[in-house]
Amino acid sequence: MADVFPQQYAFRSQKQLGLIGNGPSYAPVDGFEKPDATARICEYSRDGKLFAYVLPTGVRIINSEDGALVQEIAIPNVVELGFSPKATFLSTWERPTKAEDGTQHKNLRIFSLATGEEVYALSQKSQENWNLQYTDTETHALRLAGPEIQVFHPSTWSKGVVDKVKVEGCTYVNLGPGKNPHVAVFVGEKNGQPAAVRIHSLLALSSPPTSQKTFFKADRAQIKWNALGTQVLVLTQTDVDKTNKSYYGETMLYLLSAAGNFDCRVTLDKEGPIHDFSWSPNSKEFGVVYGYMPAKGMLFDQRVRTLHDFGAGPTNTISFNPQGRLIMLAGFGNLAGKVDIYDRRTLGRVTTIDAPNSSWCEWSPDGKFLLTATLSPRLRVDNGIKIWHCTGPLIHIHMIDELYQVSWRPTPVDQCPAFGQTLPIAPAPSPSAVEHTTAKPPPVKAAGAYRPPGARGTAAPAIYQRDVGPSSPSNNGYGNGNGNGQRYVPGAHANGNGNNNGQRRRNVPGASPAGSPAPTEGGEKKGKPKRKKTPREDGKVPNGTDSPVASPSPAPIPAVTAPDAETAPAGEGSLDPVAKKIRNLNKKIKAIDELKEKQGRGERLEATQLKKIESEAEIRKELSGLLAQSGPVSAAAA
Repeated sequence: MADVFPQQYAFRSQKQLGLIGNGPSYAPVDGFEKPDATARICEYSRDGKLFAYVLPTGVRIINSEDGALVQEIAIPNVVELGFSPKATFLSTWERPTKAEDGTQHKNLRIFSLATGEEVYALSQKSQENWNLQYTDTETHALRLAGPEIQVFHPSTWSKGVVDKVKVEGCTYVNLGPGKNPHVAVFVGEKNGQPAAVRIHSLLALSSPPTSQKTFFKADRAQIKWNALGTQVLVLTQTDVDKTNKSYYGETMLYLLSAAGNFDCRVTLDKEGPIHDFSWSPNSKEFGVVYGYMPAKGMLFDQRVRTLHDFGAGPTNTISFNPQGRLIMLAGFGNLAGKVDIYDRRTLGRVTTIDAPNSSWCEWSPDGKFLLTATLSPRLRVDNGIKIWHCTGPLIHIHMIDELYQVSWRPTPVDQCPAFGQTLPIAPAPSPSAVEHTTAKPPPVKAAGAYRPPGARGTAAPAIYQRDVGPSSPSNNGYGNGNGNGQRYVPGAHANGNGNNNGQRRRNVPGASPAGSPAPTEGGEKKGKPKRKKTPREDGKVPNGTDSPVASPSPAPIPAVTAPDAETAPAGEGSLDPVAKKIRNLNKKIKAIDELKEKQGRGERLEATQLKKIESEAEIRKELSGLLAQSGPVSAAAA
């Protein structure tokens, strides 16, 4: 089945504005004349038939199919613009200014696209959420003016506000879709009162809410309705994280039904922020990406029951294609740009795409292609557009200097071919994609994290492996959850419990046990013979021998187990473990005797040195037991 409404994308850069047609040629749209001046912003209408862009002298609206001029509105200094759902009206916003006569500047203007005339104007100071929100049928439009929600009838703009309700503390409203639309209202925390989300019927704003939920730890909210307008997801966020675990505040996710028969908090099994959440087009399920990196992706149904765990990875974005057949999990921004695409039917991974430095990503209306772009000013080099097929191949590449904006032309879903039982086959790539692929060979993947020579070719111990399952407050990639805040170095020795007892100490084969006192001036160093270093027979260097041993602690630590007799080198390394321990205990006794001589001469000793002297009886007792156990051979070796 051929596309009834051919695909198209628009781009805006510092020097040009363009409309690009469908593949495989991806040629500019015939009839579209590029403006001489720099465009400030551009946008398609919801049905994709019209395209508007802002110039310093005014706004132009053209037919997106052939570039024919539909309307030109002479209004300078426009910063924002937006279409109504049925493209009946066009709204523009200018920066507010002070009039000479003291009258209020009506900087939000609404124009009829049929006549090009202004039908209504009002004052809107904030650029954030500046535009009016319309119902799908354009029977109602609303806006938030301070704490007051105002409702208009677009068919009779001259009547002005036809309904209003004042909600103290209201900072955000979101009008839902559907035949019986509702309005979600967010009220932040204030003076010890909890925050709240209330859902009102648009036709009865003054009546009690049909659904509401209160909660603490919420200074602002992001609200997303499902396509039917029956349920809403609310992401709350605080300005400051009082637990000091995040720079960006704490986040919580809640699900509410418009009818008021269901509401709950979405419980997540991993600590960390909620990076993204998205409804499926079927309105029956949603996906969430959450947790400290590597973040987890999870699919839930409309009763917050887990449907599928996508596992952990470097992701912060989730998106369904318009048909709901494919799910994208990706890591953009400060992540590497890895994109995983999953088939919703099988929940298996279809492909993985590498799109580094991407700052924009969007599904095509037919759900078969993914557009990624590197935009300025986030990144001023390698700006351009890449189009990928949903099965992985790169189909088209379009490099553009100082690229500011890009978007697909919207197309009604019913005008796009449906997905079959199997995924569609990728078309042939465009010449630009072929040239890019041949000119730039695929990057060689890194071999992984550095591992010292002694640890190469072996599996990483469990204590070094990152925990990707449910975490606790004390286990965020540091140690084994004992709260000591130390990271482990792959290849470094640790004692039996895997955490070095909270000390930054390494046990060196052949040296004194880690629990033994450190040599002091005039102590062990005095008279200690230098042992000749002998390399291992297998040529490997023991792990951790390139770092100095840290300062001692009174707490004893078990000694490192000696090497096997078969691989141990000749000389001192050939002693069995008992003989080595006897030798080390003798060294300790010798050091204690020297300290006692100092004490006898009236020299002042440190507290650690006095503690060594106190441990003499225990050391001698241990030595006697080992001598009795080992027999004359080990005693002679000692």
